[in-house]
Amino acid sequence: MASRVRRGATKALRVLTRPVRRAQGHGGTGLGGLVVEPYRGYGSRDEIFMIGRVFRQSPGIPGEDPDSVRAQWRDLRRRIARRTVAGAAITARFGGDATRVETDRDGYFRLRLHPRDLPGQPGAWHPVDLVLEDTTPIPAEGAVFIPPDGCRCVVISDIDDTVMHTGVANKLKMLWRLFVEDADSRVAFPGVAALYRALHAGAGGSEGNPMLYVSRAPWGLYEMLSEFFQRHGIPVGPVLFLREWGLSWTHPLPRRATDHKQALIRHMLSLYRDLPFVLIGDSGQHDPEVYAQIVEEHPGRVLAVYIRNVSNDAARVEEIVRLAGAVARAGSSLVLAADSVAMAEHAAGIGLITADAVARVADEHAGADTPPRRETARITAEPGETTSETAISPDAVADALVGDGTVPATVVVEPERPASLPRAAL
Repeated sequence: MASRVRRGATKALRVLTRPVRRAQGHGGTGLGGLVVEPYRGYGSRDEIFMIGRVFRQSPGIPGEDPDSVRAQWRDLRRRIARRTVAGAAITARFGGDATRVETDRDGYFRLRLHPRDLPGQPGAWHPVDLVLEDTTPIPAEGAVFIPPDGCRCVVISDIDDTVMHTGVANKLKMLWRLFVEDADSRVAFPGVAALYRALHAGAGGSEGNPMLYVSRAPWGLYEMLSEFFQRHGIPVGPVLFLREWGLSWTHPLPRRATDHKQALIRHMLSLYRDLPFVLIGDSGQHDPEVYAQIVEEHPGRVLAVYIRNVSNDAARVEEIVRLAGAVARAGSSLVLAADSVAMAEHAAGIGLITADAVARVADEHAGADTPPRRETARITAEPGETTSETAISPDAVADALVGDGTVPATVVVEPERPASLPRAAL
């Protein structure tokens, strides 16, 4: 056990100190000073968005082995001691457009550019040129994902209690689970990696559907989440956090997490206006409320809502019933499930993923120690009632959710004619 903890501590140190060692600017080795930390961005052919941060960071020691334990502990102290810089000027260039912004009081900068010509083909990560203005200008580079022409939907997924077990906001707990515990299922939900790979690839196998992730964690966990995605083979994508900065470009002051998330999804719906959406969350505090509001506001835009059932809390029944009714009235589907297999089965049924992908999700799920699956309850709107407030019987949904109270429910709620993904262009 002691040797496993030592190995885990070494791996954790390497990840925690990565931002310091990868800093772009004058704070890596040699002279200390300003550094830029851009986060992965997203966009379309028309506009791109990127977030980053500017720090003042103490210097490293030239020639020192960065992989030595002494160097890593020194880098950890450098990370703790570095300070954000307000009012720093950043100039960004991409696709023939340029903009100049300044960091806010917490050191964050937010970029919005309108490219005239894409540098290369869409469907890959594209470099964004950044310059931090200083006595000696500091060049840096970010990356932005632009969906390929063949993509057919956009996936927005929560992270906490949806992709990974609770603990993402607790650094020590996350470090322990990620680097010390051996069982991968204790970190990621079984089957979620195979499911997300399938959603990213789509039924065509190479659609490159955008995967956008949101979390209630602070930006300080960005590197740990990146490590988590890499270890589990989950498709990488922009990770947007709902703390420390306001999501609105015109109202940057902090607001409630639910407001942040709704603003984020509305922004994505506008940006990718020609694509249907898939929303994935959990049955915890916010997702049912947020998703119900989004589906009601944008009928026809959300193809399916997948909610991971993480509890048997009867207090959540009312809001999930509301979500089920909103989804059915909008002609969409709701899948509430404790495991990834039920979500994969439904996704294959509406053309989001291949039938073979369902088998891979099931295989990944079968290899983990999981509670028994509860028989799926299927609830369909009454014919001609999909526009009615009573399209879905609240009593039927409530009964299916509660069950005997021992195993989380698996419920599929669909309108009379479930929506399906449009056929791909030949």
